[in-house]
Amino acid sequence: MAPAPPGWTYPDPVPGLRHAMRLTGGAAAAAAPPRAAAPAHGGYHRAAPKPARSRPITLSRAAHPPVVRPAASARDRRLAEIAMLTVMVFWAGNFVVVKGALAELPPVAFTTIRFLLGAAVLLVICRWREGSVSLPRRDLVQLAALGAIGFAIYQALWTTALGQTTAADSALLVAATPIITALVAAAIGADELTPQMLLGALVAFAGVALVVLTGADGGFGGRAIGNILTLVAAACWALYVSFGAPVLRRHSPLRTTTWTVTFGTLFLLPLGAWEYAAGNPHPTIATALAVLYAGLVSVAFGNVAQFWGVKVLGPTRAANFQFLVPALAVALAGVFLSEQIRVEQVIGGIVIVLGILVARGGRRVGGRPLEVAV
Repeated sequence: MAPAPPGWTYPDPVPGLRHAMRLTGGAAAAAAPPRAAAPAHGGYHRAAPKPARSRPITLSRAAHPPVVRPAASARDRRLAEIAMLTVMVFWAGNFVVVKGALAELPPVAFTTIRFLLGAAVLLVICRWREGSVSLPRRDLVQLAALGAIGFAIYQALWTTALGQTTAADSALLVAATPIITALVAAAIGADELTPQMLLGALVAFAGVALVVLTGADGGFGGRAIGNILTLVAAACWALYVSFGAPVLRRHSPLRTTTWTVTFGTLFLLPLGAWEYAAGNPHPTIATALAVLYAGLVSVAFGNVAQFWGVKVLGPTRAANFQFLVPALAVALAGVFLSEQIRVEQVIGGIVIVLGILVARGGRRVGGRPLEVAV
């Protein structure tokens, strides 16, 4: 048979036959009825025009509205606010508790014991809340490095510095961590350093300088060195937040904190064990209770309660509670450690918080909520 002329096509002798043959590999041809007589035009008829290509059909938002989580009840919000206030008191008290315990335990040894307890509890809670504690292999090295920087090195420096400065100065300087985080994030290209953030950083560091210099006691040593080590520790936490943002977004806050604390503890363990054996300490019951407080209350309960508070209240509102930590720590240090509250210290703390507020300007410093790691 001759090929069809342009614009014409062969008629399908039996409707649906070609489709059936494609499905059955030609078996349907045997069962096909006799071919009908050819129409006019030499057995050809004009092919139907191809339909115009239409746009893909999409469902409107009204058909499939976005999933909206139910808003937290007023009772849940009140409980979350109470929990956040409680955590802030515990975190402020941690400066006082650790400072007192360092009279009997070496700093790194204390930190190691504290985080052994905290890591064990966090692993149990993570397994209970999320069903597993596993991690993909691609994140193991990154989380191990983050644990070394954000918990092992940071905590070793912070605890050692706390032994040389006051609990109040330490709390005020740690409060500047969001500003340091913003600068580090801008330096590595993870965030943009706006003029408002730069102004806030300058204001906050004016407060930092006031705290450091007035705590020097007339010379560069003792408390001044402790204050500088505290700032170096805060810089380690800033590195943890800035470099860890990509991997931290791939997992829940509970899982990432659990593993970074665990890895940090493993890095601390050799040095902490050596320091404990070399110092041969004889801790009292009060020091044992301090270890339990710092490990279970501050690390485990504090982080879990904070996660829940962020979930119920939102990150911005939950972060605002953390401005209470330095003020509460100064007050608690004055009451329980008899530390003198200096006027310059109070002014410096106010200036630091003012600088953070200026830098925030309605956004989160460093791309994450304000964090105080104690």
